[in-house]
Amino acid sequence: MKNSSVDLFQPFQLGPYRLTNRIVMAPLTRSRAGSGDVPWSLNAEYYSQRASAGLIVSEATNISQEGKGYAFTPGIYTPEQVKGWKLVTDEIHRAKGLIFCQLWHVGRISHPSLQPNGSLPVAPSALKPAQKAFTESGLQDCVTPRALKTNEIPRLIEDYKKAAECAKEAGFDGVEIHAANGYLLHQFLGEKTNLRLDQYGGNLQNRARLVIEVTKTIVEVWGGDCVGIRFSPVSPANDMNETGPFQIYSYLADQLNPLGLAYVHIIEGATGGDRNIDPNFDFQLLKKKFKTTYMANNGYTLESSLVARENKSADLICFGKPFISNPDLVARFKAKAPLNELRADLLYGGGAEGY
Repeated sequence: MKNSSVDLFQPFQLGPYRLTNRIVMAPLTRSRAGSGDVPWSLNAEYYSQRASAGLIVSEATNISQEGKGYAFTPGIYTPEQVKGWKLVTDEIHRAKGLIFCQLWHVGRISHPSLQPNGSLPVAPSALKPAQKAFTESGLQDCVTPRALKTNEIPRLIEDYKKAAECAKEAGFDGVEIHAANGYLLHQFLGEKTNLRLDQYGGNLQNRARLVIEVTKTIVEVWGGDCVGIRFSPVSPANDMNETGPFQIYSYLADQLNPLGLAYVHIIEGATGGDRNIDPNFDFQLLKKKFKTTYMANNGYTLESSLVARENKSADLICFGKPFISNPDLVARFKAKAPLNELRADLLYGGGAEGY
């Protein structure tokens, strides 16, 4: 293990950036944005404390109010939000860290109280998820969304483009496209959540079309080497239930490889749960299909990350919850020091305690 241990803490070249190590802080929704979904000084302190990660991927960040599905989550589409995120990125850069902004549209995992003018959430198809939305009044059942019209798709893609431009203005080092965990782009990929009859539904090529178009548009803003994308091929998160998903992700790899993306971020197994939920899905074969950096996520420990580097089964390792209770996670890993316990009751909302 000695060589893999050294390798985990050694620099890694990611596009134009030299990461100080191969440890990535995963995107973590904490629901602590200020009024207007604007990041503020508390968020800047939180992220800068964790800047020793080779790369930080920001908490999922709404590309529009329509894309919002959780109370007190930040956006990246107004001038005020850009200024708020600039506080964060400036502090991270002062601490010699790097951060990508995760661009998020939740689709049907929302509630009218979070939407513009109390309107229905949007989705590929009008199918109600068996899921609850975190609103300012607490958890409420998700509603039946309305299906996006074909002529609305260009506007949706433009929302992604604007958010990508705002992320650049806010001083981020790159962006990550959130196409995982049962949110909008993942909903388009799934044959059970996408029952459309237009060019965005039906066969896998059509179901993958929006992800590809969004990615191409964002690459036009940032260049491929500053853009990552996140998938959760077998996760049932947010009422996803797919059969035989490898084919569509293999197709996505073929279509996205020419764009020269910085990385593909893969949740291996059920998000935050069983890594072996689908033992027939070959993540290593998917890694070979994507001709870019492979970022692995889901339940990794120091020990398993060392094994992953020894086996070359992942290029970068993403850690989520350990970073919450251990801002100095990299130093603790290096010293093989014990980790602080997570306070699950303080994950979402509130102030500095537990944050």
